[in-house]
Amino acid sequence: MSSEKNPAMDSDVESKVAQNRRSQWVKLNVGGTVFLTTRTTLCRDPKSFLYRLIQDEPDLNSDKDENGAYLIDRDPTYFGPVLNYLRHGKLVLNKDLAEEGVLEEAEFYNITELIKLVKEKIKERDAKQNQSSTKSVYRVLQCSEEELTQIVSAMSDGWKFEQLVNIGSQYNYGSEDHAEFLCVVSKECPLTQNPTQTSTFWCII
Repeated sequence: MSSEKNPAMDSDVESKVAQNRRSQWVKLNVGGTVFLTTRTTLCRDPKSFLYRLIQDEPDLNSDKDENGAYLIDRDPTYFGPVLNYLRHGKLVLNKDLAEEGVLEEAEFYNITELIKLVKEKIKERDAKQNQSSTKSVYRVLQCSEEELTQIVSAMSDGWKFEQLVNIGSQYNYGSEDHAEFLCVVSKECPLTQNPTQTSTFWCII
């Protein structure tokens, strides 16, 4: 039995392997910008537009450009974060990109987990903006020991107790010394004039 290799057969196998490797790479022409990625990346979410687009028998109609890239009429600026999410499963945004733009693309491509991540990102951003749009207002109340309990119990409308400072005896009544205190209270108030300023205001009463 001959053990000689068939050069033609080996060449055919190598050709098929090379062809298979090339078929794993996919070109996408998104709004005039070409992205190169793999089928594995695009198949990360089986319910997504991109998964359906690259199937052997796709249920989506899409033209290709002269280089064989799928034509997608969307903004390429916001497609980058979408593709990177499919690559490594993380949401990475440049500072100059609006979360709402990425959300719009995630919804168009129907990538469920990415939609959730972007919405959480927007919620966190809005919460931080709300926190930075307030100022801390402090009041320092000077009172006697007898007045202290009444002042603290009467606090309302968002005021809260912060600190109590004993400043010693300020006056005598009869044969007894009467202690004086500084009671510090605070309240968070919205900024109305300059939302970029986060000042602290003190009022001594």
